[in-house]
Amino acid sequence: MGISSVLPLLLFFACSWAPGGANLSQDDSQPWTSDETVVAGGTVVLKCQVKDHEDSSLQWSNPAQQTLYFGEKRALRDNRIQLVKSTPHELSISISNVALADEGEYTCSIFTMPVRTAKSLVTVLEAISAGRAECDLMASPSYPGHPLCMVGIPQKPIITGYKSSLREKETIILNCQSSGSKPAAQLTWRKGEQELPGEPTQIQEDPNGKTFTVSSSVMFQVTREDDGADILCSVNHESLKGADRSASQRIEVLYTPTAKIRPDPPHPREGQKLLLHCEGRGNPIPQQYLWEKEGSVPPLKITQDSALIFPFLNKSDSGTYGCTATSNMGSYKAYYTLNVNDPSPVPSSSSTYHAIIGGIVAFVVFLLLILLIFLGHYLIRHKGTYLTHEAKGSDDAPDADTAIINAEGGQSGGDDKKEYFI
Repeated sequence: MGISSVLPLLLFFACSWAPGGANLSQDDSQPWTSDETVVAGGTVVLKCQVKDHEDSSLQWSNPAQQTLYFGEKRALRDNRIQLVKSTPHELSISISNVALADEGEYTCSIFTMPVRTAKSLVTVLEAISAGRAECDLMASPSYPGHPLCMVGIPQKPIITGYKSSLREKETIILNCQSSGSKPAAQLTWRKGEQELPGEPTQIQEDPNGKTFTVSSSVMFQVTREDDGADILCSVNHESLKGADRSASQRIEVLYTPTAKIRPDPPHPREGQKLLLHCEGRGNPIPQQYLWEKEGSVPPLKITQDSALIFPFLNKSDSGTYGCTATSNMGSYKAYYTLNVNDPSPVPSSSSTYHAIIGGIVAFVVFLLLILLIFLGHYLIRHKGTYLTHEAKGSDDAPDADTAIINAEGGQSGGDDKKEYFI
């Protein structure tokens, strides 16, 4: 082999091993991690490594994007989280006494230009008493010889398949998926409180070889009653112990409008002001209203306002009126028959007030009359005749002087009739 043929090969190897190679530098600055599975109550170690740190420190964050460690500096005050190793090329931390709330994606970041990240999915398994054939059996470290069943807690399900609004009577297909369960969870569908018959749950083993991803789909024809309905996918698993773990998808259904005419006041009379409200419903809501009267050729009104106004009702306004509510989904016509009644006096507030005052006065007068009647009756029953000494003998006297003389004589006569006993 000549020098001319060897030289290009040597140049290729030199460029490949050069520390300043662009592709090599880009790969070496990307950190990497691994997914971890841990039993609830145990300890998990999260390791993040990078070849070329570019004079920057590594950082660990929890699923809530809270910084746990930045290099060797603790950021979150949680004594369960401890530093295992911190070098320019590696940042490892441990989480002890792991709980179900610790499950999720942890992020390792290195603040280069641009910032590079790596994800580590932590799956928490729960240990319960054995006795289920679909679980793995293992010896308990606390109770030797006592088997435990390792249960994977299913993650919150995700619903896909809904893209945009549906027209009435169209068919919708929704898919639901949840990973991390062991044994495999079951999925159910509901529309509000109504259960939907979905496809049987499909089971697939996760890459970690320990847990499962389950999926299911549901298909149904939508109606106008489904507009704004929430479609729920729920996970059923023994580890949840009855707790709800579900996802919902709200759907929008487009349908033709409906309308109803409402009079205000309900019983119109001649001379009153009347408003006929055309109440349109639909999705989208009606944007145009056309008012017509049977027997009248031109339309009465074409407007975005749904009310037809009569400032002063006449007998000639009686008849059948139609309101056509229109949207881009179609139109609907409602009818109302107007019968204008004869005018009738309506009591005003002042006359009502006077009537109340008159009633109160009549009641007081009635009480006074009753009181006078009882008082007169009482006086009649106690009426009598009272005579004084001066009036004695006045009954038989022919005149007043004689009556006085008789009265005086009567007094002296009374004195003469006195008897004395010695």
